[in-house]
Amino acid sequence: MSRMLSNNDFIALVEQDADLILPIANGEPIRLLNILEENYTRLQNVKIHQLLALKERAYIEGKMPGHLSHTSYFLSGATRKAFANGTVELVPNVFHEVPRILRKTTNLSMVLAVASPMDEHGYFSLGTQADYVAEFIGKVPFVLEVNEHMPRTFGENQIHISQVAGYVVNHVPLSEIQAPPISEKDMKIAQYVANEIRDGDTLQIGIGAIPNAVMGMLKNHKHLGIHTEMLPDSVVDLIEAGAVDGTRKFTNQGKVVASFIYGSKRLYDFVHKNPSIEMLPVSIVNDPRELAKEQNLVSINATTEVDLYGQCASETVAGQYYSSTGGQADFARGVRFSEYGKGFICMHSTARNDTISRIKLQLTPGSVVTTSKNDVDYIVTEYGIAHLYGKSLSQRAEALIDIAHPKFREELSFEAKKIGLFV
Repeated sequence: MSRMLSNNDFIALVEQDADLILPIANGEPIRLLNILEENYTRLQNVKIHQLLALKERAYIEGKMPGHLSHTSYFLSGATRKAFANGTVELVPNVFHEVPRILRKTTNLSMVLAVASPMDEHGYFSLGTQADYVAEFIGKVPFVLEVNEHMPRTFGENQIHISQVAGYVVNHVPLSEIQAPPISEKDMKIAQYVANEIRDGDTLQIGIGAIPNAVMGMLKNHKHLGIHTEMLPDSVVDLIEAGAVDGTRKFTNQGKVVASFIYGSKRLYDFVHKNPSIEMLPVSIVNDPRELAKEQNLVSINATTEVDLYGQCASETVAGQYYSSTGGQADFARGVRFSEYGKGFICMHSTARNDTISRIKLQLTPGSVVTTSKNDVDYIVTEYGIAHLYGKSLSQRAEALIDIAHPKFREELSFEAKKIGLFV
């Protein structure tokens, strides 16, 4: 039977060369990490593996070498500076393969996660999380940080007390993110996308102002479904408006499927004990083979720049690493297999007050391709929508130039001719 752990009890469980797996965002166990840092001299070559770390910490900054270090699979505000300084490793991945990568490349020593309090049946819920850790329930030792503020959700993120090596208690409010302001450009882009969404479509929504703006335009739609890696606040509005009921989905009918939840307290309150929310591991939610089963899948994501071939650099900014691939490539591939699938990648046509075109002859040196030219479907800016899938190189270049900012179109056409994209 599991037990409440003292600080010493917990440290004693952490072996030399241990690989500790932490969930995304609010799954990050603040007290357990505090204990690790406070006792770091007792640790030997312990690595923490995580996407989207929430808080800057000494071990992330490389202040505990030989004792405690961080390996990232998706950079965040807590890890970008450390990565640039060389104290954080970044492992390339597509999101649905993270559990597989962890199985093949780490010792899978222990999962440390936040959970809601145990119910009358002896089950904790990982709440806002399933992500890549739910797959390891019953297979890898779990140490939980029980937090009464963590909502109880349902799905494949339930863990019985018999599957827990121990737990600590730390009742703290969850981290929140507020929706970014929506600009006039965002609204124009969102309208192009919203016009392409049909009643009965199943949606994957990325993070940011444009996806939020799209969702705000769908309240009069009917029978929409949700199958998304991250569940944002905008979904609550659509459900309450009656636009989402999931009855036309081909998998998990009637359920809102997500792999993790991140937003406001309103969102956390909405999902608490809500039977329509189904939390599933990312190896299911994002697997293109699973996505193929949804015949009317629509994905809405963002990028930072696109070249005239249609290659999207979505994880670097000005040639410097900013995040990682996440699920964009998973869903770009998945909509290809969905019979009536559509994939939208959105961006403003320019950066820095219209001085730089985000549509480029070639990507900025140092930029990394996230969505390949072979998987890209629609690119959308405030000047229109370009359908690239199945188009020739010259057709792609022409379509992309048409949705570039007018001040850059002539230059892009000239440069495209120089390299033979236009005859």
